[in-house]
Amino acid sequence: MADELRSRIRSGELRPGQRMPTQARLADEFGVERGAVRQALRILQSERLLTNVSKGSPATVAPDLGKTLTGPGAPPQPTMVALAPRIAAAFATPHVEIDALCLTSVSFNLALGEPLRQIHAGQLKPAKIDVRVLLPSRDIDLAFPAPVDASVDGRLQRHWLAHRNAQGHVLRHNLLALRATHGIDVQVTFRALPFTPPVKLYLLNNTEALFAYYTLSRREEQIDHEFLEMYDAEGTQSMLFAFDQGAGLRDTTFVEQSHLWFNALWETISSELTLTS
Repeated sequence: MADELRSRIRSGELRPGQRMPTQARLADEFGVERGAVRQALRILQSERLLTNVSKGSPATVAPDLGKTLTGPGAPPQPTMVALAPRIAAAFATPHVEIDALCLTSVSFNLALGEPLRQIHAGQLKPAKIDVRVLLPSRDIDLAFPAPVDASVDGRLQRHWLAHRNAQGHVLRHNLLALRATHGIDVQVTFRALPFTPPVKLYLLNNTEALFAYYTLSRREEQIDHEFLEMYDAEGTQSMLFAFDQGAGLRDTTFVEQSHLWFNALWETISSELTLTS
């Protein structure tokens, strides 16, 4: 229930300052007891998405929701939740500059959906977009995803490579299409890393750094009609920490050092990446 209400708030279905449905209506809609409703509302209140949570009156969506979700000091959130509004905000500038270091660019593609929609709707029109992406090389033995049984053949590596390439093609196609449809100057460049990144990093317009750990777990997935046990990380659920250059010395230093680190990798040990199998 908390997940569904959170989704409605973040999608804009429930707007900042709007009163929530009564606890009785929510209990009816979700088929739960009032106690479960109050627990879900308290969870959202602890995340600063709701205010005025009590037994007596409907809660209210936080009036300063935008600041709560994306401002300095905002709590870490899953990449799937936190990345999209920040990418959309980055696209509101005349010159969009985004650097990304990740495993497959799945989260990046998902986050691009909203700014691309706004561009096609005429709500955004950047003049220039520069995107650089660092991905693991096809020529390395990945640290993850990796089979639990080390004797398994290379099916998992081939599966990951096809996924990496497909996501890269989608990313490049969606951005480069803006040249023809809207006359935007777009550059998208990929380079390959000689290691598996244990973290993901997004650098937005030289002013913001978004950082998350790839946390490994053991899971099972069907590959080539057979279920394989593997160690892998669910990147879309990785908790994303935000650092803003204008939010004090700690944040400013992190943003600056993240740019230095990314540029150093780009200019030294990374290599040309071709999105082929």
